[in-house]
Amino acid sequence: MVSLFKTDSGGLAMSDYAAPIDDMRFVLEQIVGLDRLAALPAYGDVTPDLVAAILEEAGRLAGEVLAPLNQPGDRAHARLENGVVRMPDGFREAYAQYQAGGWNALPFEPDDGGQGLPWAVTLAVQEMWQSANLSFGLAPILNLGAIELLQAHGSEAQKRTWLPNLMSGAWTGTMNLTESQAGSDLSAIRTRAVRDGDTYRLTGQKVFITYGDHDLTDNIVHMVLARTPDAPPGIKGISLFLVPKVLVGADGALGPRNDVRVVSLEHKLGVHASPTCLMSFGDDGGAIGELIGEENRGLACMFTMMNNVRLSVGQQGVAMAERAYQQARDYARSRVQGHDIAASGGEPVTIIHHPDVRRMLLDMKARTEAMRALIGYVAGAVDVARRHPDAAVRAEALGLVDLLTPVVKAWCTDGGVEVASIGIQVHGGMGYIEETGAAQHFRDARIAPIYEGTNGIQALDLVFRKVLRDDGAAAARLFDAMRAFDADLAEAPGDETAAIRPRLRDGVAALAAATDWLLRTGARDAHAVAAGAARYLEMLGIVVGGFLMAQAAVRATHLLAEPGADRRFLVAKRLTARYYAEQILARAPGLLVPITHGHAAVTALAEEQF
Repeated sequence: MVSLFKTDSGGLAMSDYAAPIDDMRFVLEQIVGLDRLAALPAYGDVTPDLVAAILEEAGRLAGEVLAPLNQPGDRAHARLENGVVRMPDGFREAYAQYQAGGWNALPFEPDDGGQGLPWAVTLAVQEMWQSANLSFGLAPILNLGAIELLQAHGSEAQKRTWLPNLMSGAWTGTMNLTESQAGSDLSAIRTRAVRDGDTYRLTGQKVFITYGDHDLTDNIVHMVLARTPDAPPGIKGISLFLVPKVLVGADGALGPRNDVRVVSLEHKLGVHASPTCLMSFGDDGGAIGELIGEENRGLACMFTMMNNVRLSVGQQGVAMAERAYQQARDYARSRVQGHDIAASGGEPVTIIHHPDVRRMLLDMKARTEAMRALIGYVAGAVDVARRHPDAAVRAEALGLVDLLTPVVKAWCTDGGVEVASIGIQVHGGMGYIEETGAAQHFRDARIAPIYEGTNGIQALDLVFRKVLRDDGAAAARLFDAMRAFDADLAEAPGDETAAIRPRLRDGVAALAAATDWLLRTGARDAHAVAAGAARYLEMLGIVVGGFLMAQAAVRATHLLAEPGADRRFLVAKRLTARYYAEQILARAPGLLVPITHGHAAVTALAEEQF
């Protein structure tokens, strides 16, 4: 495969996408532990062969159907015509294939129309949609979050009315939080909801609503935060409402349009084929909505959807990193430029022979594999937290999920942007022009650190709501697990594991020291802790990524001894893990000073000195 090929019009196009199924299976089988998940009562039928078949079929849809629409969709954009959002050519047909394949229902109960698969498998499949076509993949992740929200907080009547079509993908769900004057501060929202019999009438506007309108399905189910007239101020006065685009009768049939419309589409840096809408509710008497849960408890309900989507957004960081890596790797294999630096004369070589290009590619590969392992690790904990018969085991797994969800969202999305940027560098000047597609990966990836809670907010959530709130208990359990793994590294033969061991030990020690400082400082100097929060999240991501890559190296070592081992893949896995330890994990101790002392400069500068 070459990374650049001529299109029918004579221009250049981005490289093909091939789902990294070997690495996905390795993460699921060796890091998550499919055998561990299969031991849970709900997942007894989830075998490696079944998962392999699912990944292969998803990879086909992603590579053959979604990926070819990525660059054309970026050029065409979603467009607003006569009050209706029209998707780029091919998207309706692609969504029909997605829906017909039952992909929307992977993690849900078979009794509810789902496939009954673990979230660890679902998120692996999601990576393929996001890598192949991030603009397309945004609709499914919001729909899964809306389903989770209704399952957790909807009434029985609401579940009967709305879940079947959301589950099948016949309808899609959205999240309507943000308003122009509020931004990330949801306490400032003004959308109003007035009771009208058994329903409410909503008036107000919401901004930045992903897939707020489209022509993929007959209906769209909006999850909307609003205030009732007598609600208390701040976040304690927020309620949650289900507001459909098209009203539904008692028999389940579609009725008249609701009082909901798209005012405009945002003109964005990337994800051009994904419609980002300014939505208006109640221009003609009030949009009819149903209360979900209790009045003034809306934000607590919405967090179910938000946390689900945050894991999926973290997965987008992995997905864009993978796509950018494949693009850069294929280009480096085909681009002939320069001579071997160690040879005098000779023929020109492809740039993958140059050590600095190899360094950049290994950086992309190692970061991507570490992020993929982190997503799998947390998704597997989600499955244990929901399905394990022992309440104590469920509680411990949930503590790990809560601790690492902001890390998944922030560290992986920051990583996706960094990897996509390196991908442009590998291409050189060709990366800076749109025809190659490398720039699109960077543009598309850039939104992920911003939405679903900016990464700075994720860092504050991590230190104040996750680490300090439980006095570091969940973090301590994780650190103990990482320290205990030192014995496994010591017993695994090979130069790679020997090189990884001291780097992981130093990283864990620095992380523990940083956590101790947070616990000592948090109660007396919130500004100091907040100033170092982003660096603490970065350190936690780097070290946990190193822990998981160390596991990968050990597992690869053991698998190499088995008959029929895939030596190409497993040797590369060991070497990639070593690169991560020596070039990325080794940086973690250097973050200790910014975390524990950097606040002095951050908080000292007067406003007028900026």
